[in-house]
Order: sequence, then C-alpha cells, then structure tokens
Amino acid sequence: MRPEYETELTQAQIHLRAARHAVQAEISAYPTPISGCDAQFNRLLSDRSRIDAALRDLSSAPFVPTPRMPMPATSLESR
Repeated sequence: MRPEYETELTQAQIHLRAARHAVQAEISAYPTPISGCDAQFNRLLSDRSRIDAALRDLSSAPFVPTPRMPMPATSLESR
C-alpha cells in the first residue's frame, strides 16, 4: 500500500498536467499578432513556466546530505 502522501503527489501531478494542457490551449488559441508587451499573453507564458517547474520539482529526487554522503556522488568509507 502506498503512503497517502504519494497518492496526493500523484494527484498534484495529474492536476498540474491538466493545468498545463489548459494553458497551452489558451496560448495556441491566442489571437495574432502578439505584441511583446501583451500582459495577458506574457502571463500565460509565465504560468506555463511555473507549471513546468512544479512538475519538474515533483518528479525529481532531491539530494539529501547525510554524514556518510555529504555531497552528491561522494561517500565516506565505512569502518
């Protein structure tokens, strides 16, 4: 049985993917031409980047330093 937080993380990823799909659909349907100072369009691009970053963070395994491995790819000899 998976811990409850794992289920919640999976649900968060599902919701973020749905949000990214919705934002991408809005970007694709945005009327052209688009000026560089279009605040609404720039907000959509910003939101898409934030969603992508959140998805990357949820799927990555961050390094947690320990006394036996204080830095990534290093370890101390056991005695």
